[in-house]
Amino acid sequence: MRDVVVQDSKNVLVLGRRDHAEAMRVAAGLTIFGHMVRLIFMDRPVKENAENLEQAELLELADIVPETTVEGQDLAHLTSSELALAMIECDAVINV
Repeated sequence: MRDVVVQDSKNVLVLGRRDHAEAMRVAAGLTIFGHMVRLIFMDRPVKENAENLEQAELLELADIVPETTVEGQDLAHLTSSELALAMIECDAVINV
């Protein structure tokens, strides 16, 4: 019989920079392991296309409320100092 390894829950920050849909998949997937996940979109507005809308449903199921550093979005906006604080307060940062 194999021993089960229990990992400690981490506070993980996912930065959606290059691929917003992939960032949503990564963020939702991390919650399976019990991690607390915060997702922040960067660089440009999130496109309203089929792939992103599908991944947004995963975020809802995972209870992740995305934020952004891009003004003019329908998401909570973070200033550069708020982004810096988020990065300091987490255990790990994943750049997607």
